[in-house]
Amino acid sequence: MPSIPLELPGAFAPVSGGRPRDRILATASALFYTVGIRAVGIDRIIAEAGVAKATFYHHFPTKDALVCAYLTDLHDLQAAAFATLTSSVDPVDTVLVMFDALGEFTCGPGFRGCAFVNAAVEYPDPVSPVRQVVAEHRRWYADAVRDVLVAAEHPTPDETARMLVMLRDGVVISGQVDDPAEVKATLRAAVTALV
Repeated sequence: MPSIPLELPGAFAPVSGGRPRDRILATASALFYTVGIRAVGIDRIIAEAGVAKATFYHHFPTKDALVCAYLTDLHDLQAAAFATLTSSVDPVDTVLVMFDALGEFTCGPGFRGCAFVNAAVEYPDPVSPVRQVVAEHRRWYADAVRDVLVAAEHPTPDETARMLVMLRDGVVISGQVDDPAEVKATLRAAVTALV
């Protein structure tokens, strides 16, 4: 079965050269994921991206705007990978491939949690722009899983999609603290039972 990139901390490596906006976003993305959003100041991002302060604020008028761009880029990556997967794999296998990849990713090196959940923790106000991006991503994810289940003619696509989203949320914690082999095996068994 093919694999699907769900979240790619390696894709957040700072870049040298290129457009200033891209350098700022790549640098911020790497730092936000590995260090934490609130722990990283604008001055550090500006220094590591090698841009002037005026250039930074030309592209991102606020730190929240930069955080939203970081999460939106990550969402776009995941949505594109999901679209590629669903166009080449039957619906039941799509769910299995997604969760197998999630198990590998969450138990792999460099995993520091779900970027969207991490952002939600750092931005507790549900009406903040950052939380709105997180909420939109989570709605998309739940809808995408439900749509695959509908295509697979699952008898309870809505309820099962909610269960799978909750299972996904749980595995991003288990992957960091439990035995990787056990996490992957348990995840596969749970997803297989649900679909």
